[in-house]
Amino acid sequence: MDATYEFAKNFVNVTFKDLPEEVVEITKKEVLDTLAVAVAGFGQPGPKELLEMVREWGGKEEATLIGCKQKVPAPNAAQVNATLTHTRDYDDVHEQAVMHPGVATIPPALAMAELRGGLDGKEFITAVALGVDMICRLGLGTRPGVSPIETGWHFTTLYGYPTAALTAGRVLGANEAEMVNAFGIAYHQCSGNGQCVTDGALTKRMGPGFSVRGGVTAALMAQRGLTGARNCLEGTAGLYKVYHNGEYDRDILTRDLGHHFEGINVSIKPYPCCRGVHPSIDAALALKAKHNINPKEIKEILLTTGAANHKLLCTPFEAKVKPRNPVDAQFSIPWGIATVLAKGRVSMGDYTPDAIKDTEVLNLTGKLRAEVDHSLDSSRGIEPARIKIVLNDGTVFSEQVDLALGTPSKPMSFNDCVRKFEDIVSFTGDWMKEENVKKAIDLVVNLEKVRDVSELIGLYT
Repeated sequence: MDATYEFAKNFVNVTFKDLPEEVVEITKKEVLDTLAVAVAGFGQPGPKELLEMVREWGGKEEATLIGCKQKVPAPNAAQVNATLTHTRDYDDVHEQAVMHPGVATIPPALAMAELRGGLDGKEFITAVALGVDMICRLGLGTRPGVSPIETGWHFTTLYGYPTAALTAGRVLGANEAEMVNAFGIAYHQCSGNGQCVTDGALTKRMGPGFSVRGGVTAALMAQRGLTGARNCLEGTAGLYKVYHNGEYDRDILTRDLGHHFEGINVSIKPYPCCRGVHPSIDAALALKAKHNINPKEIKEILLTTGAANHKLLCTPFEAKVKPRNPVDAQFSIPWGIATVLAKGRVSMGDYTPDAIKDTEVLNLTGKLRAEVDHSLDSSRGIEPARIKIVLNDGTVFSEQVDLALGTPSKPMSFNDCVRKFEDIVSFTGDWMKEENVKKAIDLVVNLEKVRDVSELIGLYT
């Protein structure tokens, strides 16, 4: 039996009582964090233009657009809200699966909750936890031993289609057959590539929104009786055969399904950039704190990473040391290191069109060299980073970080997520009322007791 059927059964049969307490708690952190970083995306290039288009289109008032009082058709709302969530590259990540699970699950679940009405917190948590588990398994099971970066696919977008479809289907109360059809309809749309990162294109921000829109539409179509392919993952023209030359691990896909939930291995980001940059940021922060380095005294910076991080986050080198746009900066290890050494921290304000022109930071990126050490290679998860700083007087400092802040072994606490939320709201202006921020935090803390989760999204207008 194709693994598609096993996922469909899992989405139909698992209940809130089946979720371990730690899964409930990380899911609540993901919900708070996702809605926080969606606020951070408001008004930024990409979602700004998309929001304008969707508002002009109008349509049936089904689900809320974050930052607006307007409601639009549910697929459109889910797309905009997912795009907002991913814009700053500040959203949660599963490091081993190399993807962002929250953006593919929480926006579609919220849109469907509004469309359906009366969805309680327990059912919402269950839908999201199941979606997070599935998208992470889909990534983990793909071409074991090969970095997702090497495949050329953007896994969040690629696997976001079926994930959003089944998450939406769960909220809608779909049966097993409808779940299978929703998966098939979503698979017919699956896409998403990594070229946007190399080219610094705004489509990097848009990809998860495309998948969420497609997934929500797939669930609604299946609800109306439309059919899709059934053997979507393992068939002769299934996803793993067509997209990955048949290289996958079925055991990873289905082992302990319904009992083990990959959400427990999700990381919450402390910095607004690609997760692969974070070990280098932590290393730079450690050097700055230990040695009180004056950026004017720096002669040379040597960055050493594994091959995958070098390819994604250090090439093309000219664009990484002198970003053409904020997307280049978000996916640049040199920019992250130089920002820390120049300013002693890294924040959302360092990834704006004006920030990437900062001469103090650019002076330091101009002193940086990047090299590959294959002992740091990792086919899965973020790679360690090593930084060596040489001062004008010949003094040398070095630091290596293997696990960045935010990993499950060095986690962001719920209070850390609250502070991140409050910092984002403070940075982005006063369009979200302080009283609504407090209400949103309280609702998420007690999410399993909430009678209608539509109350939560209503606070973000």
